[in-house]
Order: sequence, then C-alpha cells, then structure tokens
Amino acid sequence: MIRDFFVAKKLRELPGYMWIPLGLALAVNLLTYFGTRPLTDGLTHYDFSMGIDSLIPFVPAFIIFYVLAYVQWVVGYVGISLESRDYCYRILTGEILAKLMCLFCFFLIPTEMVRPEITGTSIWDSLTDMIYMADEPNNLFPSIHCLESWFCMRGTLGMKKAPTWYKWAMVAVSLGVFASTVLIKQHVFLDFIGAVAVAELALYISNKFRLYKLFYGRGK
Repeated sequence: MIRDFFVAKKLRELPGYMWIPLGLALAVNLLTYFGTRPLTDGLTHYDFSMGIDSLIPFVPAFIIFYVLAYVQWVVGYVGISLESRDYCYRILTGEILAKLMCLFCFFLIPTEMVRPEITGTSIWDSLTDMIYMADEPNNLFPSIHCLESWFCMRGTLGMKKAPTWYKWAMVAVSLGVFASTVLIKQHVFLDFIGAVAVAELALYISNKFRLYKLFYGRGK
C-alpha cells in the first residue's frame, strides 16, 4: 500500500542510492534555469506564440496547479526513486539529460513572450501576479514546468509498487500543470510540445546507450 511504499518512510529509511541522482538533478535544474539568464540577456529573443495561443483564454485560477507542481515534483521524484535502484537511475538520468538539452535550447534559441496585464483583484490574480514578478518571461522553450511534470507522470505510470489511485492522481495533477502553463500565460503552446519532445528524446537516448549505468556503484 502507499503508506508502506511512501508516506510511512522516514528520512533515515530512504535508500542511499537516490541522493546522488536527485542532488545532481537539482543542481542541473538550477544551472539551466538561472545560470543561463545572465549569459543570454544581450541576445535576440524569439516569441514562439502561434494562432492557437490567441485562442487560449487567460484563467488565473489555474495558478493553483502551477504552484502545486512544485509539490508534485518532490513527491513524484522521491516516489520514483523508491521504486527500485534501477528505476530511479533510469528515470533521473533521462531527466538530467533532458535538462541539459533545455540548457542548450536556452542558449541556442532564447525565447520570451508578452504576458497580459493583470487587472483583477481575486486571490488567483494576486498569486499569478506574484509569479509574474518572481519569474521573468524568458527561458520558455522547452517549458521546464511541463518537462518536470511529464517526467513525474511518465515515471509514476511505469511503477509497479504504486497503487492505481496514486498513478491517476499524478496524471490528473500533471494535466492540470500542463494546462496551467498556457492558461495563466506563463508559456505558449509550443513550449509544452517542446518539453514533451525533449523528455521523450532524453529517455530514449538514456536507455539506448544505458547512460544510467553511470550511477551504479554510487550509494546503497
């Protein structure tokens, strides 16, 4: 049951093999998202908005899913890591490789977008405005938000220990996250497509060349 599988696990009971790939994934994430910005400030930025983006409404209430994504990533990646050593290495190696691909994209094709002016006064408008102030509208393609949730969903669906309800919950949250990125106008539709393409390509390369084997022998 999920209690034995995840909730009841204490920090000292978590397997040592998971910490290096999780730590490396976090480090690469910070490097990719924040480290590239100072180096691309003076470069030409591109707006990948398409016709479909003008048809997508601005729905501030979806900010709840955008913020919930941060919780999903912690729960999702720890859960995936607890499945088994091999599974942890396979999924997280793909995630790290995908993030490095994102880093390359941020340098090669810097992106930006024009976000709407927030005039509402609801709690959702206020939360969206906070996100806008904290997160500049660049480093958009591929969407890291979508990429991380895709890995959580993809990884959870492949697990054998997780119960069905947990898998469906992860799918539901992921779908909400995907929708939130375009409905709060933090990303354009092509950013989501790019995230899925990069994630799947990274997983394919990692499995094809068995890059996850690099983690074996590290941790117990």
